[in-house]
Amino acid sequence: MELLKYMLMGLQYRSRKKTGKNSWINVSGSGASMSTKVGPVTFNSRGGMWVNLPGGFNFRGRWR
Repeated sequence: MELLKYMLMGLQYRSRKKTGKNSWINVSGSGASMSTKVGPVTFNSRGGMWVNLPGGFNFRGRWR
C-alpha cells in the first residue's frame, strides 16, 4: 500500500481545451484557469505569465 501511495504522489492531471483563437480553459488537480495569448506572451487567470523568446528560450513569471 505504501508503494502505491508513493507512486501516485508524482502523478499529475492536466487538460487544456481551446475556447477561441488565442484562449484556453485549463483544468488540473488544483483547479481551473483561463489563459490568453497576445503575441509572444501568454497570461493566465491565476497570475502566471510566459514569454516566448528567440532561440527556443522562454521566460516564466507573475503578472500580479
